[in-house]
Amino acid sequence: MTALNCFHCGEPADGDPPITLDLNGTQQHFCCQGCKAVCQTIHQEGLTGFYDFRTEPAVTPRELTRAEVERLRELDHPLVQQSFVSPVKAGQEAQLLIGGITCAACIWLLENHMKQQPGVLSFTVNHTTQRARLVWAQDQTRLSDLLIAIHELGYTARPYQADEAEQALKAEHRSMLIRLAVAGIGTFQSMMLAFPLYFELINDLSNDFVSFFRWFSLLVATPVVFYSARPFFRNARRDLQSRHLTMDVPVAIAIGLAYAASAWITVFGGHEVYFESVCMFTFFLLLGRYVEVQARYRAGLTGNALAGFQPSVAALVKDGHADIVPMHQVKAGDIVRVRPGETLPVDGEIVSGESTLNEAALTGEYLPETRRPGDAVHAGSVNGENPLDVRVIKAGAQTRLSGILRVLDRVQSEKPPVARMADRIAGKFVGRVLILAPVVWIGWWLAGADNAFDITLSVLVVTCPCALSLATPTAITSATVRLRKLGFLPTRGHTLESMNTIDTVVFDKTGTLTRGELSLSGQQQFGGMDQASALKLAAGLEKHSEHPIAKVFHSLASVPVSDVTNHLGGGLSGIFNGQPVYIGHKSFVAGYTQAPEPESAPTRGMEIWLASDTEWLASFQLDDQVRDDAGKAVRALQDAGIQTILLSGDRSGHVQTVAQMLGIDRAIGEASPEQKLEVLDQLRAEGHRVMMVGDGLNDLPSMAGAGISVAMGTAADLTQLKADAVLLNGQLYQLVEALNTSRQTRRIIRQNMIWAFGYNVCALPLAAAGLVAPWLAAIGMSASSLIVVLNALRLSRKA
Repeated sequence: MTALNCFHCGEPADGDPPITLDLNGTQQHFCCQGCKAVCQTIHQEGLTGFYDFRTEPAVTPRELTRAEVERLRELDHPLVQQSFVSPVKAGQEAQLLIGGITCAACIWLLENHMKQQPGVLSFTVNHTTQRARLVWAQDQTRLSDLLIAIHELGYTARPYQADEAEQALKAEHRSMLIRLAVAGIGTFQSMMLAFPLYFELINDLSNDFVSFFRWFSLLVATPVVFYSARPFFRNARRDLQSRHLTMDVPVAIAIGLAYAASAWITVFGGHEVYFESVCMFTFFLLLGRYVEVQARYRAGLTGNALAGFQPSVAALVKDGHADIVPMHQVKAGDIVRVRPGETLPVDGEIVSGESTLNEAALTGEYLPETRRPGDAVHAGSVNGENPLDVRVIKAGAQTRLSGILRVLDRVQSEKPPVARMADRIAGKFVGRVLILAPVVWIGWWLAGADNAFDITLSVLVVTCPCALSLATPTAITSATVRLRKLGFLPTRGHTLESMNTIDTVVFDKTGTLTRGELSLSGQQQFGGMDQASALKLAAGLEKHSEHPIAKVFHSLASVPVSDVTNHLGGGLSGIFNGQPVYIGHKSFVAGYTQAPEPESAPTRGMEIWLASDTEWLASFQLDDQVRDDAGKAVRALQDAGIQTILLSGDRSGHVQTVAQMLGIDRAIGEASPEQKLEVLDQLRAEGHRVMMVGDGLNDLPSMAGAGISVAMGTAADLTQLKADAVLLNGQLYQLVEALNTSRQTRRIIRQNMIWAFGYNVCALPLAAAGLVAPWLAAIGMSASSLIVVLNALRLSRKA
């Protein structure tokens, strides 16, 4: 009796009575009721393409136990979700780690199955990292119900944790090293046997010795082919079934043909074996991929370097004592203690302590910044010399660092158009090579050449378009890492590619060219009180207000003022040395003092007045100061041939003053959001490629109308979400560095593409002409890929 295998998972289907299901008129057998149920679900949802395109057997589903269901239900708790769930537009977003994926068909099945679940807005899986991004409507379904739906298909899903992903990467790294070592040992052993024959160092060998060498070489090459080269065969099978050709297809064909032909000659006799070429193919291919993976890993492709800045525990302060608790127990309003050398686990506000913080993980700025009580701090910052107590504002997936990680994940999962084009060309090139290789063999065979098979192997290997497929993604990855170190975070896959065409940069004023906060820029005296005393009196009054204007005086030395009253929209009044005193707008103060209004010099910013009931004492000029590097950034942009424009909603006179101070080419003031968009539309109509740099919700329409939009790091979350990039550290000069990096990236991509095309164009006729030996083909193809990777890594080393 013929043994039956499960239609779903491939395990023996030997149940009694048999478990069967009629599918399209065919009776299919299953090993268990779980596989049958999953198969029914797949057919009911119209997802039968899974069985057509899968390249590995599916995992065997099992029924969840009550304890497992309860553990999944625990993930619905808001405190638990803080570590991996964040609110997004129209729903919630969770980062998950999926287990049980065996091939691309699994991802296709999961994505299509989840999209049919109620409440699911988006579900995507990254095949390389096996990480999933789930967006769902919380009012329509529970997270645990969606996780159970994944488990019911036979896969597993759990919250993504950086340390688990790191362990998986280490396991993959160890596996690659073992495969590489096996291939290396096989190469050395087989070459040791082949070189004497190649160079005729040993003459007149008996047939017994030749046979012994061949059998020994077969023994050496077998683990290389069936273990080290296994990924190439697995990927080639997947590519053929999915009808998407990659370089693994010709590699697998070359290795398989060479090994099979050599084994046949060893057993039945013949002229030449290719075991040393098989081992060398595999070794150099694995070496090239190992170097590539290591390079991309060091470049931070997975984002785990940043994720490592997220502590899993925190010191929660209660009744003066700090107890270590898991991060999911920390909520807004709690107080956490951060000791020297520790990493902040939350976004919050310092309530006690003063220290320096290294915020390189967030802003790219490696110089520590001093932070005092009342200052905002963010998760991922490293505390310097003193302990800090921080009131929690955001924790878990809501922190700014988590947001940066999500942006990085999105950017690295998107392929820019040039990368997609390279992939299409590589696929077509592989198809042409697969057609050309047998033609070359037939031509040489008809010509009576003894080495027709060698030449065919060389054609298959030397022309693999590995370098072509690596030309763009390695450069994009390296450039993204460089920009991230500079504090410039691209949030879209097209950002780098589009930036190299920019010829006009449009700036908003407040919060962009200026700091976005008032400071004391001048002072004028009128009465008998000296300058220092007037400033202390003003600070004594303003310390009783939380208005943004009052905060300018909060850090200054003050004198005690009693009976302070806050007059909304006007100012403050109080008693100092038994005499009424007033501070505020000029019209407010004039209503309380008997002295005539003094004349004052015109000021660029805002003016605040101080008086008693009998005399005017002083006026204070407040202004939003221009950023320190704004002038340097504007000059550097102009030196690069880029036009600069200041486009602001502030009053026109102030805008013109700032533009003249910084040397900006053109200034437009008192512009509404709609008028800003009209200006950008006009620039685009004139053929300009525009970058808009802004801060605040009123900049959203104009930022959406620009070719590239950049949000300042202090901008509202919604602004950053819509922007194409975020300037995390607020240093405008990094815009110049970003534009230079974009141009360098374009140049390196062009170099890589020229090299990749040139190599294949030159190597193909040489190999077809029989001028490239199989072992040399393997070295050439691997060297070509390494040149592309190392050239791209120059970008990250410039940071």
